Amino acid sequence: MTWRLSRKDFVDGKGAINQARFHMVVKTSPPGVLLYQAEEAIAWCAIAPRDQYEALARSRVLAALDDSPVWSVSCFFVRKDWRKQGVAVRVLRAAVEFAASQGAEIIEGYPTAPKSRQADPFVWTGVVRLFQQAGFHEAGKHSASRQIYRMIPGRKP
Repeated sequence: MTWRLSRKDFVDGKGAINQARFHMVVKTSPPGVLLYQAEEAIAWCAIAPRDQYEALARSRVLAALDDSPVWSVSCFFVRKDWRKQGVAVRVLRAAVEFAASQGAEIIEGYPTAPKSRQADPFVWTGVVRLFQQAGFHEAGKHSASRQIYRMIPGRKP
């Protein structure tokens, strides 16, 4: 919910309130995709139209590059025992397929490019290599420290 709310609303709603808010989002439209192995969820990728993410509308660093309607990849989670096995790329590709099935023409991601190894929980928006492996390319940036990556579903890089 950190992307979907103002900072104040997110902080004020920590815990049960934000959990209830997220349940409402799930009821109205899928907020992303889950990747399963057998019957166990092993990965998650949040993806939705950019205008559903209030934090992006306020961000100077991740400000829109143009007025194109885009879908945004906002976060990932891969279960610890499935990390370093290509699962993040698989769930990102599944998210792209889902968004394309919903009419998305452009998909954006906001990866980090850490200078040194970061603990997995600190790269929850993904890393540059992940987006590159899934066919995204750097489309622009408003800050030296953060790029915006894009892809057009169905188009070869």
